[in-house]
Amino acid sequence: MRVEPLTPEHWPALEKLFGKQGACMGCWCTYWQLPRKQWNAARGAGAKRLFKQRVNESPPGVVAFIEDDAVGWLQIGPRADAPQWNGARRVSAPMKEADAEDPRVWATSCFYVKSSARGQGVSEALLKAGIAFAKKNGARVVEACPIDGDASAGAAYVGRTVLFERAKFREIARRKPNRPLMRLIIKR
Repeated sequence: MRVEPLTPEHWPALEKLFGKQGACMGCWCTYWQLPRKQWNAARGAGAKRLFKQRVNESPPGVVAFIEDDAVGWLQIGPRADAPQWNGARRVSAPMKEADAEDPRVWATSCFYVKSSARGQGVSEALLKAGIAFAKKNGARVVEACPIDGDASAGAAYVGRTVLFERAKFREIARRKPNRPLMRLIIKR
């Protein structure tokens, strides 16, 4: 397995991974970028165009491959790139308002793993590579808001708490019983 930043050259592989529906009911990883009404209107083809534009501008995360087959995706980048993730009433809201605009405070907001590749360490490989990608791009902190306990694969798109614990993230807040806000300090 290898994990690389999602660049335009990898777009066809990601497009195949996400399928015609665009992963998660046509989301194309735009849920955290757009206000709810705009996101609902964009789902499907509109969301795909927006996501491809983001990929063309700068890698919005990392993609895992087994041979040439994309098997997983992690959206990771500055909190500012995911404005809806920063909403004051969200469980993922930053601890300090300034963190929402600080380009050195990053967030892991979405995982997507091909069903046939689940249970093979894809999420761990994505997270490890995502942290390295964040560090290489100047992040000082990576935050996550995973889900605790039992959850469907769809509900676990934010990642599972145990995954982040193994990667040495620490809980910094808990605004909902099963959704800790977690942080990893990156030493440079």
